[in-house]
Amino acid sequence: MFPAFLDLASLKAAYAGGLAPLALVEEVLARIAASSDPAIFITKTPAEDLRAAARDLMARAPEPNSLPLWGVPFAVKDNIDVAGLPTTAACPAFAYHPERDATVVARLKAAGALVIGKTNLDQFATGLNGTRSPHGAPRSVFDSAYVSGGSSSGSAIAVASGLASFALGTDTAGSGRVPAAFNNLVGIKPTPGLVPNVGVVPACRSVDVVTVFAGTVGDGVAIRKIMDGYDAADPFSRKAKPAALPASGLRIGVLAGEEREFYSNAAYEALYDAAIARAKALGAEIVPFDYAPFRQAAELLYNGPWVAERLAAVKDFMASNAEDFDPTVRTIISGASQYDAVDAFEGLYKLEALRQKTLTEWEKLDVLMLPTSPTTYTVEAMLADPIVKNGHFGRYTNFANLFGYAAIAIPAGFDAEDHLPAGVTLFGRAFSDDALAAFADAMHRDLAAGMGKEKSAPLPEASKVAEPDDGLVPLVVVGAHLSGMPLNHELTAPGGKLVKACRTAPDYRLFVLPNTTPPKPGLIRAPGFSGPGLAVEVWKVTPEAFGRFVQNIPAPLGIGKVTLDDGAQVSGFLCEPYAIEGAREVTDFGGWRDFIAVERSRG
Repeated sequence: MFPAFLDLASLKAAYAGGLAPLALVEEVLARIAASSDPAIFITKTPAEDLRAAARDLMARAPEPNSLPLWGVPFAVKDNIDVAGLPTTAACPAFAYHPERDATVVARLKAAGALVIGKTNLDQFATGLNGTRSPHGAPRSVFDSAYVSGGSSSGSAIAVASGLASFALGTDTAGSGRVPAAFNNLVGIKPTPGLVPNVGVVPACRSVDVVTVFAGTVGDGVAIRKIMDGYDAADPFSRKAKPAALPASGLRIGVLAGEEREFYSNAAYEALYDAAIARAKALGAEIVPFDYAPFRQAAELLYNGPWVAERLAAVKDFMASNAEDFDPTVRTIISGASQYDAVDAFEGLYKLEALRQKTLTEWEKLDVLMLPTSPTTYTVEAMLADPIVKNGHFGRYTNFANLFGYAAIAIPAGFDAEDHLPAGVTLFGRAFSDDALAAFADAMHRDLAAGMGKEKSAPLPEASKVAEPDDGLVPLVVVGAHLSGMPLNHELTAPGGKLVKACRTAPDYRLFVLPNTTPPKPGLIRAPGFSGPGLAVEVWKVTPEAFGRFVQNIPAPLGIGKVTLDDGAQVSGFLCEPYAIEGAREVTDFGGWRDFIAVERSRG
């Protein structure tokens, strides 16, 4: 009755089928009680309060799914205010009792969501590993010897373990992304200022972002949109001006040369390379770029005057309660004493100089794709070298908020032993949040690695992110119009864009049409036939170009619906059955390009 992973689509279906929010609450309470990780929560919502919230929801909105997040359980990082629960930032002496919800929490509650508790974190959100808390270190859901990632450690584990449908984190240096990578989740990091920070204990107020952990990109984006919206009470809140990205032929920047650093983790490097290959297969143009200016900006966050901004957030408490800080956190924040106002301005100047250098790279790119973290470590190894190894996690994350980028972290698969997961993150420039979502979702779905600890769970179709309408018409090509083939120019000349290379469904056959120049194949569908599926490409062309194709196609060819191996039906070149009588069948070659290559090799 209860889905193992509490994604939005599964919950909505369960509620539509008669499940009551009170019954879901009882299931969540039972799962929390049975959890093997005692460090997930700092404060759990008392059982009676959670039941009362479910009853209040039923009184306010009695119809199932009548609110966007009707009866959806979520967890909140304990540096974000929830009325009725203490906010501690993982420092008991700092605890206070907020009178009202943070803006984001209030918006989610109004949409019908139910807070199940406040989650553990690296103290004062200072860390990327999840071991800097007096409440213990949450562990990877796949191996308890390994770190969970931080600082939003408990939030990620609550979702990955099936205790919550989603959870809120915060992200200054990567805290909403690294835990997603280590626990097979999606991490949505909005453009700074898109989601208000009112009611959030700051780490670096000028660059902090509230984030979402979820099982799918679609779920995460839907939740983020509920939290979106200008709030004048937040001095860094910004009114969104959505930025577009190409709907096809996306130019994705990837690491190359000396900037590729995985700290000897060959498995993570292999997963990154596999993600690059997957992006290319989905139609992206892969472009190596110079990561150096991004890396140099990333180094400013912990090795520059922005450390002083961390002290600004807690300076009075630090002055009176220094001994109540985690020792590593105290060491980092105390480092602010070496910086003065001149250093702060010089840091800003350096950041802006680096921003100018990145603009040169952005001229050839639409999106960056980087490892979310280049490696992972056991808790024991992290505690033995907490600052250096934590720094490894931030190599490809720390620059994002300094430059004001949007980012979506997605799973990248598991190592060769199917043991530990890794992730990649897609970055776009400010307010490209929605534009990033379709390709990020396609990447995640193509991977088929499930959600959280449920590695075999299929991603629900209901959460699929629709591609933005670019006004172009998709077209399947099978023969002389393929990339590198003689008629491909008829697609590229009018601005056609390659979407992806894929295969047809298995019940298609391919024949050589006689007396054609250049040589052309005939593709027919043969119900009941089971073959290899044929290599094809999906392109997008303007409606005008599509019309010219239809008008100029010579008999016996025509345009019809071609079923692809993922079940999608796309317009493409088909052949009338009469034309294949006596024609040579080349289905076993698996595609026209391979057939032509063999013919050429024979001379």
